[in-house]
Amino acid sequence: MAGFLIKDTTREEREQIVADSLGNIDAYCDGCMCGITEMYQDYIDGKKELREINMEFNARYVRDEDMDGRK
Repeated sequence: MAGFLIKDTTREEREQIVADSLGNIDAYCDGCMCGITEMYQDYIDGKKELREINMEFNARYVRDEDMDGRK
């Protein structure tokens, strides 16, 4: 596999990348993983890159003053 970009991977490879990155995704017993795999479904489906998904997620936790004049 050449990389993690959608253009460089198959759907099956993207599924494996997500599964490997999240570790034990079947550990629903403590509720920590519930719903996390859905966050990456757009990547698996080839709609959004990992970078986009992670940036959207992190944007909810960044304050304006942390951005040093950037919006």
